Amino acid sequence: MNFPLYIAKRYIFSNSKNNAINIINRIASMGIIVGAMALFVVLSVFSGLKVFTLSFSNNIDPDLKISSTLGKSFFVSPSQEHQINQIEGVACYSKILEERVLFTFDGKQEVTYLKGIDPNFNKVNAIKNTIFNGDWLKKDTYQVVVGYGIAQKFSMGLLDYNHYLEVLAPRPGKGNIENPKEAFNKMVIIPVGIYAISEDLDSKYVFADLGLAQELLEYKTNQISGIEVKMKKDADENDIISKLQTIFNNKIKVKNRAQLNESLYKMLNTENLAVYLIFTLVIIIALFNLIGALIMMILDKKGNLKTLLNLGTEINDLRKIFLLQGTLLSVFGGIIGLLLGIALVLLQQHYELVMITPTLAYPIVFTIENVLIVLATIVSLGFIASLIASSRVSKKLLD
Repeated sequence: MNFPLYIAKRYIFSNSKNNAINIINRIASMGIIVGAMALFVVLSVFSGLKVFTLSFSNNIDPDLKISSTLGKSFFVSPSQEHQINQIEGVACYSKILEERVLFTFDGKQEVTYLKGIDPNFNKVNAIKNTIFNGDWLKKDTYQVVVGYGIAQKFSMGLLDYNHYLEVLAPRPGKGNIENPKEAFNKMVIIPVGIYAISEDLDSKYVFADLGLAQELLEYKTNQISGIEVKMKKDADENDIISKLQTIFNNKIKVKNRAQLNESLYKMLNTENLAVYLIFTLVIIIALFNLIGALIMMILDKKGNLKTLLNLGTEINDLRKIFLLQGTLLSVFGGIIGLLLGIALVLLQQHYELVMITPTLAYPIVFTIENVLIVLATIVSLGFIASLIASSRVSKKLLD
């Protein structure tokens, strides 16, 4: 049996004759347990906040979005559509047409995006589930679905036949404009639904039929600005992107959900890293207690160590005793702290102990990744602290 490990385990589970050392050991152990529990709970909370925040954009963003590298729009042929359907891993796709246009209602104006969609759009996105009032638009009609923010700015209701919602888009072409009225294509559209997702998104889009958008912008029936793709579960994203590039002769760019919300993902990841570093600093401070406890143990066991040295034990083996003792304390403390943290997380998930609003529980997510991060942090920092403390064992100390 490994001699230093055997002695280290004896020192962990046996009390010292000096009560002060026992108290210091308990404080060090509690610091590790509380630190591990706090780090895990905070990481789980931020994982929950990340999922909660991204859930808003996930209702409107696809798994993959195709756009042209050569301009605002591109053409898609029936042959290319057939090839997209044949790609393994693609569940469905939707053709879209996005353009910034001017909306007017009862003397008020707002410039925002008109998003023309085909009937498959609801299979790709969960936008239909966000309808706050009214119904979703029907195919081949002048119906539109507006955001809650736009409806508020216009003080607009649904099916208001006393006031008309108009959309104006610049007419394509060259040369001078002699008549300002001929500079824009104009349509009267009918709001039939209001969606509510988040403050930013509620003012970003007005959804309309793809044919209506093409007519307004004078696009051809096979001319679109993008294709949104929904992938099957466990599909190979890189393989799908590679096949899409082949279909369109590398004249497109394909973005996944993270790339579509790059700034949001960066912000969330930065916040998560900042919190991790702050709580890691707290754990480092707590591990000073472990260093102090080990040094006190070394001084307390000085006589025993001198006897072992005289019996032929190497200095390195004596150091390993306290290195292993501190590392084992870190492992045991980390596991106990993790178990307590997991219990708190699961209680919050199932019983909603902490509420943000009377109807919304504080979001929290249990992940194995957070368990591994906490355990790796505690064990590695505990090992370093034990290495520092065990280096105090020397021939000079024992002479």
